[in-house]
Amino acid sequence: MPAASEDSAARLDKWLWAVRLFRTRSLAATACRAGDVTIDDRPLKPAREVRPGETIHVRQGVMRRTVVVLGVPPSRVGAALVAQFLEDRTPPEEKQKVKDQAVQHLLARERGTGRPTKRERRDLEAWLGLPTTED
Repeated sequence: MPAASEDSAARLDKWLWAVRLFRTRSLAATACRAGDVTIDDRPLKPAREVRPGETIHVRQGVMRRTVVVLGVPPSRVGAALVAQFLEDRTPPEEKQKVKDQAVQHLLARERGTGRPTKRERRDLEAWLGLPTTED
């Protein structure tokens, strides 16, 4: 699938959906209205036209992605073709935030369950690869 011509433009929400940054176009539009999508630290409306060469910042959860528009796809593209239409310049530190959050989620205990039992503590230490403590 060839990239569209250099003078082409598309609605921001449609472009974000087409290059698979958001699962649905309505989620992309909602993120734009919430101020999670910016260019030069200015929030953008969903109907704003995007053109090749622009750098867009998208906040998704704890991560702030930075992408450069390379082209405008005619419709939603497959994951293998996304690289033709955007360049991901997200710093590695941002990607590490997501990994850290996943580990924190695994280590979190349900509220009100109290302290871990001795067995739960040993299982957790074994899973983390920590040396066991002798009682």
